[in-house]
Amino acid sequence: MAEADKLFAGSIPEIYDRHLGPLIFEPYARDLAGRMAGTGGRIVETAAGTGVLTRALVEAVAPDATVTATDLNQPMLDHAAQQLVAPRLSWRQADALRLPFEDGDVDVVVCQFGAMFFPDKVAGYREARRVLRPGGRFLFSVWDRLEENEITAAVHEAVADLFPDDPPSFLARAPHGYHDAARIREDLRAAGFEHVAIETVTIRGRAPSAADPAIGFCQGCPLRHEIEGRDAGRLDEITGLVTGEVARRFGRGPIEGRLQAHVITARA
Repeated sequence: MAEADKLFAGSIPEIYDRHLGPLIFEPYARDLAGRMAGTGGRIVETAAGTGVLTRALVEAVAPDATVTATDLNQPMLDHAAQQLVAPRLSWRQADALRLPFEDGDVDVVVCQFGAMFFPDKVAGYREARRVLRPGGRFLFSVWDRLEENEITAAVHEAVADLFPDDPPSFLARAPHGYHDAARIREDLRAAGFEHVAIETVTIRGRAPSAADPAIGFCQGCPLRHEIEGRDAGRLDEITGLVTGEVARRFGRGPIEGRLQAHVITARA
């Protein structure tokens, strides 16, 4: 994975949260938080990003639970912390491959759409297992293949068509590049998890307009670096062209499309 694939800074966190949060992240945050309803103890979230799942978790878990939300990118955490303050919630910069917690000190590790970015998946899973108490739960989600996520695929194809000689590949390579359930299961077992359940969850994603996914993906995630690396002066123009193509496919009013992801539960 390219180093720029993990770079979420500048204006990206705010754009990401505003335009992509409601469309693709909030529906799965509700799903994951629902699976943790009433959970107590010490909960650690890795790759928390702008806190979309964090906000749902704080509402869902038991009153005596504590939540520590971590992310590698401080700008993402800074944005997240501005959106939510709660007495049982803390924010902490941390690498999911080197967590700052003692062995067996955590009841649940949860991660929404972050594992795809781990440079070493097995090492990341092994670290989650290390901090979990015996019988603790590792709950996380990853995107299914790009073709199963209609609006994201439309953006990917529209941007690729604008750079036919060197099409940007971030969306296919990074967020949608780790979708093989057999490989995920194998990686978890290599990390020491023996009890693994994988469920494929299909949800409808909705946005107020075609501009939301175009702005969110073209300007609010590392796809932006690929566009600017090819022609920095065309970012707004390309965003507008992508908006038009998304509108052609999904309509000019509120839009919706299929989302598909794997939700994985592993027991320590």
